[in-house]
Amino acid sequence: MDKFDEHTPIKAITPDNPWNVRYQAAGDAYLFGTEPNHFLVQHAPLFAPGSSALLVADGEGRNSVWLARRGLVVTALDIAPVAVDKAAQLAARNQVALNLIVGDMLAPDWPPASLHGTFDWVVGIFIQFANAAARARQFTAMQQLTRPGGRILLQGYTPKQLDYRTGGPSVLENLYTPALLRTAFAGWEIEDLAEYDTDMAEGTAHHGPSALIGMVARKPAAT
Repeated sequence: MDKFDEHTPIKAITPDNPWNVRYQAAGDAYLFGTEPNHFLVQHAPLFAPGSSALLVADGEGRNSVWLARRGLVVTALDIAPVAVDKAAQLAARNQVALNLIVGDMLAPDWPPASLHGTFDWVVGIFIQFANAAARARQFTAMQQLTRPGGRILLQGYTPKQLDYRTGGPSVLENLYTPALLRTAFAGWEIEDLAEYDTDMAEGTAHHGPSALIGMVARKPAAT
């Protein structure tokens, strides 16, 4: 795996990027809390120590820190420098190391070819800021980064979330359905695909009744 210096930029990120502004406005608080996402935690037995994981649009580091505490070698990418700085602080408090990258997962030069087929896990938790065309690029990049036999874990909102209005995108096309994910990951082994409602308590941004979907899909092994 290529190594990145801490906070290595993939491209110039302006301070007025909306996500950077949003994290900045939260001050010292963690917008999505410091505890890991529940769907990620449910799959704890699958995360073997020493495995490599890439978390895209990872925000303030709650999920990457949790995986690092379990002994994984973790790389985390986010577009907001403020969030990446807070992830570094959270990692330091938990005495774990993260390979942190400031960058845009939708940048034309991401992911670099040298990282294709590299990671045991590629994780996307609430990355639904992308419309249909951008989502196709997201998923393609995540698939490229996963090693043969590796896995992708996704957690997101379903269209029913538009009724709850307790977080997530307000645009229907950004939301996931089981059919959408099965189509996007055709040819992969869908190990888990769960659509459900639950009460969320992940910081101030995700709080209250929520309509969710989670998926774990395994890339075919090399032949």
